[in-house]
Amino acid sequence: MGLIHIYCGDGKGKTTASIGLSIRALGNNMRVHFVQLLKGSDTSELNILKLIPNLTIDRCNKDFGFTFSMDEKTKFDITNVHNEILLRCESLIQSNAIDVLVIDEFNSAYEYNLLDKSIADRIVFNKPSNLELVLTGRNPDKKFIQVADYVSEIKSIKHPFDKGIIARKGIEY
Repeated sequence: MGLIHIYCGDGKGKTTASIGLSIRALGNNMRVHFVQLLKGSDTSELNILKLIPNLTIDRCNKDFGFTFSMDEKTKFDITNVHNEILLRCESLIQSNAIDVLVIDEFNSAYEYNLLDKSIADRIVFNKPSNLELVLTGRNPDKKFIQVADYVSEIKSIKHPFDKGIIARKGIEY
């Protein structure tokens, strides 16, 4: 039986939690497809994840920057990339090629209209009963919270960024 997980909130650890679940599934010989929306720059976790059998990764082809600094052309370009990624996810789902689908930053891309919502809705609401689906990102839409089986909010109490400490390789990226 596959369930729906949401990791949301303003705290650090949503992606980390989804990677942990992926590793657990991989340890049980499950096939995991790990998608990252809104992210295209190199991150340390990808170096190790790429070495693991039964794990495929699909993400943006470049770093588009933060949503608040995107111009209309950048938003158009990243939306097209996201839609291509989501269509590949649909194909994998339909072919029964994966057991677990993680869509990192799904909630944020959805909130900011940086994907085709009809494709995103199809993935969530037509999920096969045997597929485990993990969605991360801040501010999930209420309709996804309602259909989810797990909703975990990660709340920031304190963060080094508040003191001007930038993201550190191997810790934040």
